[in-house]
Amino acid sequence: MLLVVAALGAGILNAIAGGGSFLTFPALVFAGVPAIPANATSAVAVSPGYLGSTLGFRAELARLPRRRLVQEGVVCAAGGVAGALLLLVTPAKVFSAVVPWLLLFATVLFAGGPALLARVRRGQAPGAANPLQRWRLPGLALVAVYGGYFNGGLGILLMALYTVTGESEVNTANALKNLNSLVLSLLSVAAFAVAGAVAWPQAVLMAMAATAGGFWGARLARRLPAAVVRGVVITTGVVMSAVFFLRG
Repeated sequence: MLLVVAALGAGILNAIAGGGSFLTFPALVFAGVPAIPANATSAVAVSPGYLGSTLGFRAELARLPRRRLVQEGVVCAAGGVAGALLLLVTPAKVFSAVVPWLLLFATVLFAGGPALLARVRRGQAPGAANPLQRWRLPGLALVAVYGGYFNGGLGILLMALYTVTGESEVNTANALKNLNSLVLSLLSVAAFAVAGAVAWPQAVLMAMAATAGGFWGARLARRLPAAVVRGVVITTGVVMSAVFFLRG
């Protein structure tokens, strides 16, 4: 029951704000799964939830250029595999020390994103392109590597990236976040599976719950005011950062 509830909540949270792995990873550890397999199993558990979330945002995705979706999907696929391989060959403690700082940076970036974007646009000619747009793919590649290595806070990092690189609509950024989270998670999950790092009975059970939660969460996110969704993202980021700092 603990794993089902955690996965259901993770699917909903990932669809709205990101950070669902903060529910699934501790639940797996509490249920007796060792840390590294728990990290891999958590990635398996939440990845189908991204499918439900993506389907919930299919109207927003249909309005975006297909070329951009394919291009970003390829970048995320490559980054997800690279991050998963990095997890399998390096001690988790090395990267876990950086996680709280990444989460805090992403939260601050997301919170200040609209003001930063407005300031950038004030300094450019009407109709000119966002100068930060050129950093979108390199930034996406780095976030994808992070997501393949440690899924916690992936949604917040993606939302922050899309906010400062020109996505002014929260629902559009959310749709892209869920689609690219799905792509990189599927590839990283494949790497974990080949390496035998997944606890499959727990993963299958949690994946079903996360899928339902992701679909319900996407529908809820589309109905909530943009300010509420933004507030959920920022609150989640602050709480997750504090918890990871306290964990050392």
